[in-house]
Amino acid sequence: MSSDPELVAETKGWLGKAREDLAVAHHDLAASMPFLAAALFHVRQAVEKMFKGFLSWHATPFRKTHSLEELGEQCLRLDDSLRPIVDSAAPLTQYAWKFRYPGEPAGPTREEAERALAVARGAYEAGHGAPARGRCSRERRSLPEGSEVGQTRSCGRSRR
Repeated sequence: MSSDPELVAETKGWLGKAREDLAVAHHDLAASMPFLAAALFHVRQAVEKMFKGFLSWHATPFRKTHSLEELGEQCLRLDDSLRPIVDSAAPLTQYAWKFRYPGEPAGPTREEAERALAVARGAYEAGHGAPARGRCSRERRSLPEGSEVGQTRSCGRSRR
């Protein structure tokens, strides 16, 4: 059965942007003078986009939000086995604003940035190749080879 090309494109779009944010975070950390705050911001952005890609693949509408807790809870309603990923990623929400503006008492540490990057990489890797499980009983459709998202999709498509 063929996949919905619009759904595949939307999901690939989210995951491509997540992959780009991970690459930028890695680059920020690898610089001779690392950009730790910027790395943390991009790590958080990557996780947000991964969650939104997962929700898009499952045709689950989501609010325009940057809250990893909220997006993670929506992901858990589709697949409770994601709990360790959501629980470890949710605290990254603070990096949407923390260290981004003047007046912060202290900057982030390299260790903090490396831990956050490891969490985001783990979330990204967990989302590749593992079946995407849903609670919907309708038929499942496979994504095309090389799409870099979960292997199956359940339920019908609903637009945001």
